[in-house]
Amino acid sequence: MAADEQRERRVGELPRATGELVGRRTELTQVAQALESHRVVTLAGVGGVGKTRLAQSVAAQLQPEFRDGAWWVALSGLRDGELLPHAIAEALPMAHQTAIPVIEALARYLAERKTLLVLDTCEHLTQELRPVVERLVGAAPELRVLATSRRRLGMAAEEVLTVEPLPVPGPAAGPGSGPEADALVLLAERAADAVPGFVITEADRPDLERLCRQLEGLPLAIELAAARLPELSPAELADRLADRVSDRFMVLGEAEAEAAIAQADPQWHQALRTAIGWSHQLCTPAERLLWARLSVFVGSFDAEGALQVCADDRLAEKEIPQLLAGLAEKSIITWEPTAVGERYRMLDTIREYGEGWLRSLGEGREFRRRHRTWYVRLARDGDAAWMGPDQYIWYDRMHAELDNLRLALDSCLGSADSRIGLGMAGDLWFLWYACGLAREGRHYLDRALAAFTGPSPLRLKALYAQGLVLTELGDLPALEECSAECTALAARFGEAEDSLAKSVAAVTAALRGDAATLLKLTDELHARHSPSPEAMLSVPGLGSLSVGSHARIAMGMPEDALTGLDEMRQVCDASGEKWMRAWGDSIRAQAELALGRIQAAELSARASLTVKHRMNDSFGSGMCLEAIAQCAIADGQAEQAARLLGLAHQLWDTLGRPQVGIPTWVAAHEDCVTRTRTALGESAYHHAFHAGYHTDLNTGIARALDGIVTA
Repeated sequence: MAADEQRERRVGELPRATGELVGRRTELTQVAQALESHRVVTLAGVGGVGKTRLAQSVAAQLQPEFRDGAWWVALSGLRDGELLPHAIAEALPMAHQTAIPVIEALARYLAERKTLLVLDTCEHLTQELRPVVERLVGAAPELRVLATSRRRLGMAAEEVLTVEPLPVPGPAAGPGSGPEADALVLLAERAADAVPGFVITEADRPDLERLCRQLEGLPLAIELAAARLPELSPAELADRLADRVSDRFMVLGEAEAEAAIAQADPQWHQALRTAIGWSHQLCTPAERLLWARLSVFVGSFDAEGALQVCADDRLAEKEIPQLLAGLAEKSIITWEPTAVGERYRMLDTIREYGEGWLRSLGEGREFRRRHRTWYVRLARDGDAAWMGPDQYIWYDRMHAELDNLRLALDSCLGSADSRIGLGMAGDLWFLWYACGLAREGRHYLDRALAAFTGPSPLRLKALYAQGLVLTELGDLPALEECSAECTALAARFGEAEDSLAKSVAAVTAALRGDAATLLKLTDELHARHSPSPEAMLSVPGLGSLSVGSHARIAMGMPEDALTGLDEMRQVCDASGEKWMRAWGDSIRAQAELALGRIQAAELSARASLTVKHRMNDSFGSGMCLEAIAQCAIADGQAEQAARLLGLAHQLWDTLGRPQVGIPTWVAAHEDCVTRTRTALGESAYHHAFHAGYHTDLNTGIARALDGIVTA
């Protein structure tokens, strides 16, 4: 999924569960009415009863009534309750690279918006969720929260609606006896998905009705049964399920797995345990083993991850793709096409069964270790590949893998592997800094640096990553402290570590407004890296040109700045690098403005904005919009400038510090505001600014890129 599509997570655009909602008309009405009179509504019920699908349908139906959208927050893959605000912010179209707590940024963002927030799969986070929801609904009068959970959240203001299984046909049911029971309708629809042309016949009807009663109307159990119809007739299905219920001679491993999941969650419905266990029996031995091993993933995963984590002498690598296809055909996993290739997902209830089976095999610890090892390697590979032509691919891939990356980091930092966690947190600098996750990066880097304190190159790299994150957050006091430790630590090691320390010192000087020190540091970095094209293709190398050019503009040398930016563009274009090139274009716009070349400045700012918006870089996007606004007022287009300033202010509102506090950029912003106010007059400026501020951000940026801001 592209980054701009990820930001537009309105419910109508979410990937939906297979098929439409069957029945539930009464429940849909009840939930809608409950949301009219209650701020928080929880759909509670056993696993597999259809809470998520009902919530999707409710949100899609009510979305037009919420002027600021209905937004979906999937929580099943989140294990660290401290990251709840981050997960919510990630799902919303808001920036959260800010030094203020994310919960406060969320409260500020939602305060004046009419929004429906859907929190899906909350039962493992109820304790952490309560204060978060209470803070948000307290700050935002028009916010409504719809949660799905196997248990209530435990809030005083919460309205709990229990989701029951679908009605099943009675023993005397038959054609002409009234409307079909919803469970039978669902079974017929899913059977038609599995067997094209399937219809209920008079011969099959009694067995299909018997199946619905055996499965007690549980939607997930019915869907698992329907997936077997290509191989078994309705009569065979019903007979085998009956045998499964009465079987007292299950293999030991299966009995242990069922006991494990029953003990872990007593709310598991017996019919669901029976249906999933029966589906498990009907899988091949290799499919069962892969199912168990795949349970170590959270969220979604791809075939490469499944192969790297699950393959061994018992499951050959060449068998994994075919086994994944087999599990998808049996509805054990779901297949998801995305912008970064095919991915798979396992429902929580099915994953929990697999976890129980994995424990019974005695393989839980080993395959959790293999999962951790794979994601440590993926972070390292992303670090090595980032400064190259595949940045969009890596951006999309790492966002798709975010749940699993979090799990691996938490696993490392919560165990004796904290040194590995420190290395992983540092290797993910590009995810934290370049991909819009600065606040979450600070969370993990703070934990990693506290967990493993010994002097090492790994620590210095993590401090470097922290320095980049703190720059994005505009937290100068913390950045000064980080830079001091970087510089002291680098003295123990070599040139590579010294370059990282100098890079942090340079951005610290930029935030202080110390152009002379900034220029000295960047010239030293450039002298070290410029002899080697490979060395230049790095943040210290390219940063010496981009940040050095910023210093030259601040010191009144825009022509010299352009010389450095020309060199930077050449290095980036030769490698296909986009992210640093976009920073160069943003600074180039400032240099061109200083020289009075408005058209060239606007072209550079738009080129940068295209990349910054694609990569969800809110700070970079804000700076580009500011530059285009400065071009507009310089060209006499005051109304357009005011609208652009209003649009940019949407980003500054959630970032915390406009222009991250860099003095020259703050001064340029204030000059643009003053000139625009003077040109328009206070009333007209206020009107145009607020028109821009209330424009949908994606729409406004698209217009800015097209040069159509006043539409």
